[in-house]
Amino acid sequence: MERIICLVIGYIFGLFQTGYIVGKLHHIDIRQQGSGNAGSTNAVRVMGWKAGLCTFAGDVLKCVLAICLTRYIYRDTVYAPMLAMYAGVGATLGHNFPFYLKFKGGKGIAVLAGLVVATHPVLVPIPLACFLIASILTRYVSLGSLLAATTFFMEIILYGEMGGLGMSLNYRIETYVLACVIMVLAWFRHKENIKRLIAGTENRFGSKK
Repeated sequence: MERIICLVIGYIFGLFQTGYIVGKLHHIDIRQQGSGNAGSTNAVRVMGWKAGLCTFAGDVLKCVLAICLTRYIYRDTVYAPMLAMYAGVGATLGHNFPFYLKFKGGKGIAVLAGLVVATHPVLVPIPLACFLIASILTRYVSLGSLLAATTFFMEIILYGEMGGLGMSLNYRIETYVLACVIMVLAWFRHKENIKRLIAGTENRFGSKK
């Protein structure tokens, strides 16, 4: 029951579609513009850096808040980090598949950033570096996003096995599985980008097209 509650908490927070709301303030439906995605990258392309940064900040914050609420409710629980990961999965699902927008949301990378920060700040540098290096050198934001999601999955396992999560093995394994789910969701939501990357037709960030 605790796991379901945390998933629901995360999903509710994830339903706050920052990109869609910012788009409406600009009198557009972000899902009908650019790539059709409601995330921060498309917000930058369509509405500019200010709107994109607002979208990114809002999407990061909603995951952080969901995890903070979960940690507060279950603060005396020995497996609170695992429950926080459930909230992260829920926030990702709410962001990616909002029921009131016909399940057409973002791709979950900004939410992932919030999850990394809320899990522990020490986990931030490596996924961030992977994202920035790949995105800057290739100008493929999708590639940087996929590397960040994959890196976090590997990093959380290393962090947990080093004692960072502070839980017994069975709870750690469950947490790793949840982190894997988040990674798989990121890859799934980027499936069209992956096809274009393989074909060499992926749109580079900042290009005219």
